Amino acid sequence: MDRQRASALAHTHHPIAAPVAGVNVNKLLRRAGRGPAARILDLGCGQAAWALQALAHYPDGHADGVDLSAHALERAEAAAAMRELSDRITLHERDARTYVPDGDYDLVLCVGATHAFGGFTETLELAGRHVNPHGVLIVGDGFWETPPTPQALNALDAKPTDFTDLPTLIDTAAESGWHPVYAHVSDAAEWDDYEWSWTGSLLEWAIENPGHPDAPDATRLANDHRTQWLRGYRGALGFATLVLRRQPL
Repeated sequence: MDRQRASALAHTHHPIAAPVAGVNVNKLLRRAGRGPAARILDLGCGQAAWALQALAHYPDGHADGVDLSAHALERAEAAAAMRELSDRITLHERDARTYVPDGDYDLVLCVGATHAFGGFTETLELAGRHVNPHGVLIVGDGFWETPPTPQALNALDAKPTDFTDLPTLIDTAAESGWHPVYAHVSDAAEWDDYEWSWTGSLLEWAIENPGHPDAPDATRLANDHRTQWLRGYRGALGFATLVLRRQPL
Protein backbone atom coordinates (compact mmCIF):
# COMPACT_ATOMS: atom_id res chain seq x y z
CA MET A 1 0.00 0.00 0.00
CA ASP A 2 1.36 3.42 -0.93
CA ARG A 3 2.79 4.97 2.25
CA GLN A 4 1.42 8.45 1.61
CA ARG A 5 -2.06 7.10 0.90
CA ALA A 6 -1.92 4.94 4.02
CA SER A 7 -0.98 7.98 6.12
CA ALA A 8 -3.81 10.06 4.64
CA LEU A 9 -6.31 7.30 5.45
CA ALA A 10 -4.86 6.80 8.94
CA HIS A 11 -5.44 10.48 9.74
CA THR A 12 -9.11 10.47 8.66
CA HIS A 13 -10.41 10.90 12.21
CA HIS A 14 -7.40 12.80 13.53
CA PRO A 15 -6.16 15.14 10.79
CA ILE A 16 -3.77 16.75 13.26
CA ALA A 17 -0.79 14.50 12.49
CA ALA A 18 0.53 14.58 16.05
CA PRO A 19 -0.78 13.60 19.51
CA VAL A 20 -2.22 17.05 20.19
CA ALA A 21 -5.89 17.63 20.99
CA GLY A 22 -7.80 20.37 19.18
CA VAL A 23 -8.24 22.41 22.36
CA ASN A 24 -4.46 22.50 22.76
CA VAL A 25 -3.91 23.43 19.12
CA ASN A 26 -6.07 26.47 19.82
CA LYS A 27 -4.20 27.25 23.04
CA LEU A 28 -0.86 27.15 21.21
CA LEU A 29 -2.15 29.35 18.39
CA ARG A 30 -3.52 31.87 20.89
CA ARG A 31 -0.15 31.96 22.62
CA ALA A 32 1.51 32.69 19.27
CA GLY A 33 -0.37 35.98 19.43
CA ARG A 34 -0.13 37.07 15.79
CA GLY A 35 -2.15 39.90 14.25
CA PRO A 36 -5.39 39.48 12.28
CA ALA A 37 -3.56 39.65 8.93
CA ALA A 38 -0.85 37.17 9.87
CA ARG A 39 1.08 35.43 7.13
CA ILE A 40 1.32 31.71 7.99
CA LEU A 41 3.50 28.87 6.69
CA ASP A 42 2.91 25.21 7.58
CA LEU A 43 5.85 22.98 6.60
CA GLY A 44 5.00 19.29 6.31
CA CYS A 45 1.39 20.38 6.63
CA GLY A 46 -0.28 17.03 5.87
CA GLN A 47 -4.00 17.75 5.74
CA ALA A 48 -3.30 21.37 6.82
CA ALA A 49 -5.19 21.05 10.10
CA TRP A 50 -2.85 23.51 11.85
CA ALA A 51 -2.85 26.04 9.01
CA LEU A 52 -6.63 26.00 8.64
CA GLN A 53 -7.15 26.43 12.38
CA ALA A 54 -4.63 29.27 12.39
CA LEU A 55 -6.75 31.05 9.76
CA ALA A 56 -9.69 30.86 12.15
CA HIS A 57 -7.59 32.78 14.69
CA TYR A 58 -6.28 35.33 12.17
CA PRO A 59 -9.34 36.33 10.14
CA ASP A 60 -7.49 38.45 7.58
CA GLY A 61 -4.51 36.14 7.28
CA HIS A 62 -3.25 33.90 4.51
CA ALA A 63 -1.54 30.53 4.81
CA ASP A 64 0.80 28.46 2.68
CA GLY A 65 0.88 24.71 3.26
CA VAL A 66 3.76 22.58 2.00
CA ASP A 67 3.80 18.78 1.81
CA LEU A 68 5.03 15.99 -0.45
CA SER A 69 1.84 13.94 -0.18
CA ALA A 70 -0.70 14.53 -2.93
CA HIS A 71 -3.17 12.40 -0.94
CA ALA A 72 -2.87 14.60 2.15
CA LEU A 73 -3.07 17.81 0.13
CA GLU A 74 -6.22 16.57 -1.61
CA ARG A 75 -7.82 16.18 1.80
CA ALA A 76 -6.48 19.58 2.86
CA GLU A 77 -8.09 21.15 -0.20
CA ALA A 78 -11.43 19.50 0.65
CA ALA A 79 -11.21 20.65 4.28
CA ALA A 80 -10.44 24.21 3.18
CA ALA A 81 -13.46 24.21 0.87
CA MET A 82 -15.70 22.84 3.63
CA ARG A 83 -14.57 25.62 5.96
CA GLU A 84 -14.86 28.24 3.18
CA LEU A 85 -11.15 29.02 3.44
CA SER A 86 -10.01 28.02 -0.05
CA ASP A 87 -9.22 31.61 -1.01
CA ARG A 88 -7.00 32.06 2.05
CA ILE A 89 -4.71 29.05 1.76
CA THR A 90 -2.30 28.01 -0.99
CA LEU A 91 -1.14 24.39 -1.01
CA HIS A 92 2.24 23.42 -2.45
CA GLU A 93 3.10 19.82 -3.35
CA ARG A 94 6.83 19.86 -2.78
CA ASP A 95 9.63 19.01 -0.38
CA ALA A 96 9.61 21.43 2.57
CA ARG A 97 13.39 21.72 2.29
CA THR A 98 13.08 23.24 -1.19
CA TYR A 99 10.41 25.82 -0.31
CA VAL A 100 12.21 29.10 -0.96
CA PRO A 101 12.51 31.13 2.25
CA ASP A 102 11.64 34.81 2.13
CA GLY A 103 11.95 35.43 5.86
CA ASP A 104 8.65 37.27 6.06
CA TYR A 105 6.16 34.89 7.69
CA ASP A 106 4.59 35.93 10.98
CA LEU A 107 4.00 32.31 12.03
CA VAL A 108 5.79 29.19 10.82
CA LEU A 109 4.56 25.75 11.86
CA CYS A 110 6.33 22.41 11.74
CA VAL A 111 4.56 19.98 14.07
CA GLY A 112 5.24 16.27 13.80
CA ALA A 113 7.25 16.80 10.61
CA THR A 114 10.79 17.55 11.78
CA HIS A 115 11.92 14.42 9.91
CA ALA A 116 11.41 16.46 6.72
CA PHE A 117 14.43 18.54 7.72
CA GLY A 118 16.48 15.77 9.30
CA GLY A 119 15.64 16.41 12.94
CA PHE A 120 14.82 19.01 15.56
CA THR A 121 17.98 21.11 15.36
CA GLU A 122 17.86 21.20 11.56
CA THR A 123 14.21 22.24 11.69
CA LEU A 124 15.02 25.18 13.94
CA GLU A 125 17.62 26.34 11.44
CA LEU A 126 15.85 25.67 8.15
CA ALA A 127 12.23 26.38 9.10
CA GLY A 128 13.45 29.37 11.09
CA ARG A 129 14.72 31.01 7.90
CA HIS A 130 11.10 31.65 6.93
CA VAL A 131 10.23 33.58 10.12
CA ASN A 132 10.36 37.37 10.13
CA PRO A 133 12.37 39.09 12.92
CA HIS A 134 9.34 39.46 15.18
CA GLY A 135 7.65 36.22 14.18
CA VAL A 136 6.92 32.94 15.93
CA LEU A 137 8.06 29.41 15.16
CA ILE A 138 5.94 26.51 16.47
CA VAL A 139 7.74 23.16 16.36
CA GLY A 140 6.47 19.82 17.67
CA ASP A 141 8.80 16.88 18.16
CA GLY A 142 9.25 13.71 20.15
CA PHE A 143 11.37 13.15 23.25
CA TRP A 144 12.04 10.25 25.60
CA GLU A 145 9.63 10.27 28.54
CA THR A 146 11.72 7.46 30.07
CA PRO A 147 14.95 5.79 28.98
CA PRO A 148 13.92 3.78 25.92
CA THR A 149 13.64 0.01 26.25
CA PRO A 150 14.80 -2.35 23.50
CA GLN A 151 11.13 -2.91 22.69
CA ALA A 152 10.53 0.81 22.23
CA LEU A 153 13.60 1.23 20.04
CA ASN A 154 12.62 -1.76 17.92
CA ALA A 155 9.03 -0.55 17.53
CA LEU A 156 10.18 2.90 16.41
CA ASP A 157 13.15 1.60 14.41
CA ALA A 158 15.12 4.16 16.40
CA LYS A 159 18.41 4.63 18.22
CA PRO A 160 18.62 6.07 21.74
CA THR A 161 20.23 9.20 20.28
CA ASP A 162 17.34 9.84 17.87
CA PHE A 163 15.53 11.70 20.67
CA THR A 164 16.62 13.53 23.81
CA ASP A 165 14.80 14.01 27.07
CA LEU A 166 12.51 17.03 27.49
CA PRO A 167 15.00 19.32 29.30
CA THR A 168 17.59 18.72 26.59
CA LEU A 169 15.01 19.44 23.88
CA ILE A 170 14.30 22.80 25.52
CA ASP A 171 18.02 23.51 25.96
CA THR A 172 18.62 22.72 22.29
CA ALA A 173 16.06 25.32 21.22
CA ALA A 174 17.62 27.97 23.48
CA GLU A 175 21.14 27.15 22.31
CA SER A 176 19.93 27.54 18.71
CA GLY A 177 18.80 31.10 19.41
CA TRP A 178 15.10 30.44 20.04
CA HIS A 179 13.36 31.29 23.33
CA PRO A 180 10.67 28.73 24.25
CA VAL A 181 8.02 31.21 25.43
CA TYR A 182 5.41 28.47 25.85
CA ALA A 183 5.13 24.72 25.39
CA HIS A 184 2.55 21.98 25.49
CA VAL A 185 3.53 18.43 26.47
CA SER A 186 1.04 15.88 25.17
CA ASP A 187 -0.50 13.71 27.86
CA ALA A 188 -1.36 10.01 27.79
CA ALA A 189 -4.95 10.68 26.75
CA GLU A 190 -3.82 12.68 23.70
CA TRP A 191 -1.41 9.90 22.72
CA ASP A 192 -4.11 7.25 23.11
CA ASP A 193 -6.62 9.24 21.09
CA TYR A 194 -4.08 9.78 18.33
CA GLU A 195 -2.94 6.15 18.14
CA TRP A 196 -6.44 4.64 18.37
CA SER A 197 -7.60 7.08 15.69
CA TRP A 198 -4.61 6.18 13.47
CA THR A 199 -5.06 2.43 13.66
CA GLY A 200 -8.85 2.56 13.79
CA SER A 201 -9.17 4.74 10.69
CA LEU A 202 -7.17 2.25 8.65
CA LEU A 203 -9.13 -0.72 9.99
CA GLU A 204 -12.47 0.96 9.32
CA TRP A 205 -11.42 1.71 5.76
CA ALA A 206 -10.40 -1.93 5.22
CA ILE A 207 -13.66 -3.19 6.71
CA GLU A 208 -15.71 -0.85 4.53
CA ASN A 209 -13.74 -1.72 1.36
CA PRO A 210 -13.29 -5.50 1.63
CA GLY A 211 -12.77 -5.99 -2.10
CA HIS A 212 -10.12 -3.33 -2.49
CA PRO A 213 -6.65 -4.72 -3.27
CA ASP A 214 -5.14 -2.50 -0.54
CA ALA A 215 -7.52 -3.70 2.19
CA PRO A 216 -5.29 -6.57 3.42
CA ASP A 217 -2.27 -4.26 3.56
CA ALA A 218 -4.25 -1.62 5.47
CA THR A 219 -5.35 -4.22 8.01
CA ARG A 220 -1.84 -5.56 8.44
CA LEU A 221 -0.37 -2.07 8.77
CA ALA A 222 -2.94 -1.06 11.41
CA ASN A 223 -2.42 -4.24 13.43
CA ASP A 224 1.38 -4.00 13.24
CA HIS A 225 1.31 -0.33 14.27
CA ARG A 226 -0.99 -1.04 17.20
CA THR A 227 1.36 -3.76 18.45
CA GLN A 228 4.40 -1.50 18.08
CA TRP A 229 2.64 1.20 20.08
CA LEU A 230 1.08 -0.91 22.85
CA ARG A 231 4.01 -3.32 23.30
CA GLY A 232 6.76 -0.89 22.35
CA TYR A 233 6.77 2.87 22.78
CA ARG A 234 3.58 3.61 24.72
CA GLY A 235 4.68 5.63 27.74
CA ALA A 236 8.27 5.85 26.50
CA LEU A 237 7.94 8.39 23.70
CA GLY A 238 6.67 11.85 24.57
CA PHE A 239 5.73 14.78 22.37
CA ALA A 240 6.25 18.50 23.00
CA THR A 241 5.04 21.44 20.94
CA LEU A 242 7.10 24.57 21.51
CA VAL A 243 6.19 28.21 20.83
CA LEU A 244 9.49 29.88 19.98
CA ARG A 245 10.63 33.46 19.62
CA ARG A 246 14.04 34.62 18.41
CA GLN A 247 16.61 35.43 21.00
CA PRO A 248 17.60 39.11 20.86
CA LEU A 249 21.07 39.77 19.48
